Amino acid sequence: MKTFRFFLLLPLGLFFFGCELSEEQPKKDYTTWSSYLGGPDRNHYSTLSQINKENVKNLKLAWSYSTRDSGQMQMNPIVVDTIMYGVTAALRAVAIHAGTGKELWRFGDSLRLNLSTSRGVSYWSKDDDKRILYTAGPNLYAINALTGKPISTFGDNGKIDLHTGMPNSAKNKFLISNTPGTIYKDLIIMPIRLGEDVGSAPGNVMAFNVITGDVEWVFHTIPHPNEQGYDTWKNKNAYKSDIVGAANNWSGMTLDEETGIIYIPTGSASPDFYGGKRNGSNLFANTLLALNAKTGERIWHFQLVHHDIWDRDLPAPPNLITVKRDGKKIKAVAQVTKQGYVYVFDRATGEPLFDIEEVPVPASTLNGEEAWPTQPIPVKPKPFARLAKDLTEADISPYAENKEELQEIIRNMDKREFAPPSLEPNVLFPGLDGAAEWGGTGADPEDGIIYVNSNEIPWYLQMVENEEIAEDTSLGEIVYNRYCVICHQKDRKGMASSGYPSLINIKESKTKMEVSELIANGKGMMTGFPQIPEDEKEALLQFLFDEKSEAVAEGTSQGYPLPYKFKGYSRFQDNKGFPAISPPWGTMHAIDLNSGDFLWSITLGDMPEVRAEDDPITGSANYGGPVVTENGLLFIAGTVDGHLRAFDKNTGALLWKYKLPAPAFATPAMYEVDGKQYIAIACGGEKLGTKPGDQIVAFALE
Repeated sequence: MKTFRFFLLLPLGLFFFGCELSEEQPKKDYTTWSSYLGGPDRNHYSTLSQINKENVKNLKLAWSYSTRDSGQMQMNPIVVDTIMYGVTAALRAVAIHAGTGKELWRFGDSLRLNLSTSRGVSYWSKDDDKRILYTAGPNLYAINALTGKPISTFGDNGKIDLHTGMPNSAKNKFLISNTPGTIYKDLIIMPIRLGEDVGSAPGNVMAFNVITGDVEWVFHTIPHPNEQGYDTWKNKNAYKSDIVGAANNWSGMTLDEETGIIYIPTGSASPDFYGGKRNGSNLFANTLLALNAKTGERIWHFQLVHHDIWDRDLPAPPNLITVKRDGKKIKAVAQVTKQGYVYVFDRATGEPLFDIEEVPVPASTLNGEEAWPTQPIPVKPKPFARLAKDLTEADISPYAENKEELQEIIRNMDKREFAPPSLEPNVLFPGLDGAAEWGGTGADPEDGIIYVNSNEIPWYLQMVENEEIAEDTSLGEIVYNRYCVICHQKDRKGMASSGYPSLINIKESKTKMEVSELIANGKGMMTGFPQIPEDEKEALLQFLFDEKSEAVAEGTSQGYPLPYKFKGYSRFQDNKGFPAISPPWGTMHAIDLNSGDFLWSITLGDMPEVRAEDDPITGSANYGGPVVTENGLLFIAGTVDGHLRAFDKNTGALLWKYKLPAPAFATPAMYEVDGKQYIAIACGGEKLGTKPGDQIVAFALE
């Protein structure tokens, strides 16, 4: 077992600074919310103090704004001066008065409606030039922040296609951006969302000029020949492969404005779950990258999962905090993970601030798969979620009617940490959505304390062998089995309890044109497949609409070039569709990263329909992060029960809650207008089968 105490650092070029703070630094101003998650340090933190522990119970609805586009909004609004900027469920950018909720402008009515989700916008200004930058599909738009009109000198009359930073081989592949780009001087560095199966684009990190839209630099997360990390791929053509791709940053980035270092968490390489075509440790997938924001040059990196075959993307931007070691202050960066671990590094050097051990893990039983023999696990803090290795039969939910069946599954599952996918059914816990998720983590930046909400929902993990083609198989069915079967299942019945709808009788609810748009562009968390040739897409439509199409019997793998396929996204649930393990199913934690110790942990959310009235609350799945205040408050929504809650950040005690018009799977924003403090949140619902909504609401003291 190897322990990491120091991490090799490349020369820093123009960066000459140490990790220790030898004297008291001036305190930053955290009174605005002009950037995603409150600021480029992504700490969700505010020093506004009008709302406090004593009067938070008196919060009232100050205003509400109807976006007129109903459905899931993951958007964290930003506020500049008196204007709030956000994105609707149909990806229209809006500007509203932050003190009244009155609409000022709306951009996108003339555009084709997009079907993805957005987490917000970016703001840039220089003198009188003030711009909002946001994405719809693969396009990045630059809009006049005061008028809502496109900036005609940016790219092609106000927009650029993010594919311009990609190789020619990826020009027609699926690419969108859900998360706001990070502004550094006159650059915007963009997160991108790509496909996760065979044939995805490579996850290039791309910086664009905010003024012109030109590509300024590109960092290859799948290294090219003669680039560092190239030798971590046995497939020496991985960077230009028709099968291998991704290792992209989709969750957002964090910027140290003082040093010009941008911290970029990446996701897994693709295809997910079977890595036989991409053996090796796979740098720079599942890696926290520290790059020079001006040039894209690598400063340091640390890979948190080697050769990921569990979809353990780094799910949220890291936090920039200050911690104390031996009486000295150290500028640190903290990264939460789907596995429930927190990794803490010296911000300048990448040296871990808690030991990280390379722990031996199981080998794969799948032909061609070479699971990496060790994985890096921090000694502290302990995980903020339960782990599969700790589950016993006693952990089956007391509310489950089919306990014996579920206990049998627990008895037979491979509980070893990082047990690789196999042909045997297994339970992944924390699940595929992770413990931590994209909502991010709140932090006290100067005190070194983070506040992280966690999901405790297990998922099944199983591979199946790829089937041979029957002689009478239609082209449409072949295409379906390549692109659609993982989510919607071979029988097209989907898995409604896991969020994947049935496609049987789809012709009764949608037209062929609507389905064609969905296939090309995706919807919500469904990736699009614009690379499907027209004849194959037409055959797929015929198959979905139960029309006859020509039989094709070529090949032996149903058009899928891997020997194994993921069986499907399915939660481990009881026979009523509730989590199969005992509560809590959602939690909230305060972790002191000075010591690595937990300050408190509480249950977050409730599913009262499951429990008896006098039972403890259950917790629930939760998406969206907290807001933390200097004077002791923590606000968070994100739960399926649809409440916005305020807690005492020092103890975890509940101080206030409010039933929202629809669940808010989003992070709130805190700001001040004309001397009054507000907290606002987008209430789109829809996710996890909840009621859809279309409102942004704001609360204040009367």
